[in-house]
Amino acid sequence: MPIRRGPSRVLTLVASAGLATAAALAAVAARPHAVIGAFGLDLGGRDLSVRPGDDFFRYASGHWLATESIPADRARWNAFDRLRERSAADVHSILEAAAASGAPAGSVERKIGDYYAAFLDTGAIEGRGLAPARPGLEAIEHASSHEDIARLMARADLQLPAPLDIGITLDRKDPDRYIVAISHGGLGLPDRDYYLREDGNFPELRAKYRAHIARMLGLAGAEPAAAEASAARVVALETEIAKRHWPRADRRDLDKVYNLKTRAELAALAADYPWDTALAAAELERADRFMVVELSAMAPLAALFRATPLADWQEYLRYHYLRTNAARLPAAFDQESFAFFGRTLNGQPELRARWKRAVEATNGALGEAIGQIYVREHFPPAAKAQMLALVEQMRAAYARRIAALDWMTPGTKAVAQEKLERFRPKIGYPDKWRDYSELEVRRDDAFGNAERASVFDWHREVGRLAKPTDRDEWLLTPQTVNAYYNPVFNEIVFPAAILQAPFFDPAADAAVNFGAIGGVIGHEMGHGFDDQGSKSDARGVLHTWWAAADLAAFKARTERLAEQYDHYEALPGIHLNGHLTLGENIGDLGGLTVALDAYHATLHGKAGPVIDGLSAEQRFFLAWAQVYRAEYRDENLRNQVLSDPHSPDMYRVNGVVRNIDAWYRAFDVKPDAALYLAPADRVRIW
Repeated sequence: MPIRRGPSRVLTLVASAGLATAAALAAVAARPHAVIGAFGLDLGGRDLSVRPGDDFFRYASGHWLATESIPADRARWNAFDRLRERSAADVHSILEAAAASGAPAGSVERKIGDYYAAFLDTGAIEGRGLAPARPGLEAIEHASSHEDIARLMARADLQLPAPLDIGITLDRKDPDRYIVAISHGGLGLPDRDYYLREDGNFPELRAKYRAHIARMLGLAGAEPAAAEASAARVVALETEIAKRHWPRADRRDLDKVYNLKTRAELAALAADYPWDTALAAAELERADRFMVVELSAMAPLAALFRATPLADWQEYLRYHYLRTNAARLPAAFDQESFAFFGRTLNGQPELRARWKRAVEATNGALGEAIGQIYVREHFPPAAKAQMLALVEQMRAAYARRIAALDWMTPGTKAVAQEKLERFRPKIGYPDKWRDYSELEVRRDDAFGNAERASVFDWHREVGRLAKPTDRDEWLLTPQTVNAYYNPVFNEIVFPAAILQAPFFDPAADAAVNFGAIGGVIGHEMGHGFDDQGSKSDARGVLHTWWAAADLAAFKARTERLAEQYDHYEALPGIHLNGHLTLGENIGDLGGLTVALDAYHATLHGKAGPVIDGLSAEQRFFLAWAQVYRAEYRDENLRNQVLSDPHSPDMYRVNGVVRNIDAWYRAFDVKPDAALYLAPADRVRIW
């Protein structure tokens, strides 16, 4: 399948500036050896035939792009994916040991070992055929009313999609409580555009989706003609759902998606939906307040729900039930699901090895149980202390920059500084672990394990409604390669697994660490001040705390950034949506800018050392580019642009550096360079 390698402009070489000093070389020699290269950078991955100012992404990684291949079981390959493979291998060893340990029944080791072993036992799965799914399929078949359909959609064990989805979340205007959230859902394809666009290959993808649905239904026993007719109705129904969905960029607006309603107001808002039935099935009979997300979509979706024939809903649920459980059904279902969602939709040539998917499944069900062991084996306490120190350096840099802003008034600055002071960093792993004692796991029942894990998780969610919010909770496990900012708790969270090279290496050059993990820390902290995170105060309460003039000045800057990203064309006819990606782009630009400030502060007014012919600033920016070194398959790149709030990695490099004055100085970028922006056109926010 075609591989997208990012912008392809290749021009002439610009020699690296500077000579290594004896002192700098001696410092490098005395330092423990970094994981990557001598000091944290893969200099051999560069393409020195590309001018940095024409395509910094390719200058920093062009040779890597030309020589590295996307693994056959991946749709994309970047630093995150590399570490995810490493984390999966580490967890694999943990699970293999647990499965063979003979640990006592009910112990953490026994649960994770049995869950993993059951998923791996394809012989048992094949031998049972469709039998484990029969109760669910029969429940769908026996539905005799729209109330029955709503009841099935709300059952935690069936894990079915719904046009009106019921969940539980933090209350953005009261961080001390949880609340029931109602949002739209129900699509099988990644986004509404896949159903509604007539350009490019979208019509072809819909036809292939329809054929895939027919094959799945055929595997469950439907005659070919009946399966094809059913598939056509499923796609037609999902298309009608998609017409009523909000554009994804609109769903980012926290002011638009917070709509508090009582039970009576919810019923009046979407009167065609059987709320009492659905809420009872979800064990939320007593829920009396709701956060409605896409407010204007509720009534149209409820009307569609009632107007759609019962038989169409049954076909829809039958397909999605099979799709959800395909990995725990006979191989024909698993292969067919991958053939469309993996190969056709994402361009991935091969299905991931069963053990890798067993790791993913066990992580999903018992993540913190695995995390306890992972942390003991793979996360030294010293790494946590170093990360906390970096966070404090970044906090101090943000404080200096906020104080120096020329577009923000003193009153707004004071609230911003308070928010910054109350940022809570969580590093490595939670202080208390989730209790899985009530989850039953059977070594011979992969299908049932998934159902019971879903019910266990939902009961945990429902039980939280009567309790204060848990500010010690983590939304990611320690073995997850990612990070996040939670605006309701005003916290930044970095799991253990991301704290490895190329993101963080205690033996790397300081400029490299600040350009890599410093930029990522700054990115997550920056979410507290992006176009949406900035709507919450120091306590996490959603409300306007900006002076009107400050808000206008901020929006003027962010709109210019959105316009820049709107012009990037990832694939022919597929442009980035600058408003969908705005929060992440603000995080990148602010985070990298502040990280450079924080690094300079450590130098106490002195120039950073030159190492291997590279200035400190050059190493800093190359480290950022190394973190976002990536290859994409075209299909996956299209999916990301249409449905992901993150810009593709090549634009997380080129789109950011061209707005930072120091980058121009570091690489002597002149006005004739392709990435050059005149100083007045560079976006400066934080």
